[in-house]
Amino acid sequence: MDTEIGSRTWHAHAKINLALHVTGRRPDGYHLIESLAVFTRFGDRVEIAPADSDVFSVSGRYAPAVPLDASNLGIRARDALREVVGSEKAPPVSIKLEKNLPVASGVGGGSSDAAAVLRGLAETWGLDIGGAELARVGLSLGADVPMCLAAKPLVARGIGDELSMVPDFSALGLVLVNPGTPVPTADVFAALSRRDNEPLPPLPRRIDFHSLRNWLEVTRNDLQPAALAMQPAIGRALSWLDKAGSGFSRMSGSGATCFGLFETGNVAKRAAAEIRNRQPDWFVAATRSMTSEAE
Repeated sequence: MDTEIGSRTWHAHAKINLALHVTGRRPDGYHLIESLAVFTRFGDRVEIAPADSDVFSVSGRYAPAVPLDASNLGIRARDALREVVGSEKAPPVSIKLEKNLPVASGVGGGSSDAAAVLRGLAETWGLDIGGAELARVGLSLGADVPMCLAAKPLVARGIGDELSMVPDFSALGLVLVNPGTPVPTADVFAALSRRDNEPLPPLPRRIDFHSLRNWLEVTRNDLQPAALAMQPAIGRALSWLDKAGSGFSRMSGSGATCFGLFETGNVAKRAAAEIRNRQPDWFVAATRSMTSEAE
């Protein structure tokens, strides 16, 4: 990513649904969920700089899969924030997206990109705008954007817009694996056999690797069976994580990205290298999750 004069970079963290229960459905068709989500250090990057006219460009491994029209969430985030604050406070900008996360992969990549654009533009434009108002703009773009703005361990309820931060949540060693099969979220939700499942159990009083793994064992990702039926490669990804020594493996969101939980970052790196060696065409990343403390 070439750096422009006056530019700054913001991280767009991958969102990992450690557990995701579908608990109902609203009359308007939106599904109600309860999810424990964390955000990883690995993700996309957004570079923003003042410009003579608006520019939006994409680089990185997954750039070819990113639309450059009005359907792009980053472009929509720029336009939505400009509409709220007025064009006189929102002069033209160059936005460069480095797309390191697979598209349509269940890790909130587009939503996190939009969140990074909103955070970046608020600073670039010097806006006097609070987190709550920024989250309102984010929600107009998609249910996942407010939680991606928070980018800390949290429990999301409702349609994903009711957020409760989880304190004292230390970093987790994670390996992310995607076999290269995009899974449309709407198709997975449409294929659910039931939508009135039990909510999440209470979180452990103290969260560490062992207590979290035990808690995860009694939770679910209610989207996983439907996604697995549509894309059997998800099962292979989970199998490779287990073979590499994952303490707990599960699909994130609507898939196809799967995560493995590891006790340390070094163990995660070794596992990722092992999987990458066997599956060189897959997306494989060793990373750590963001803690509940401000970073």
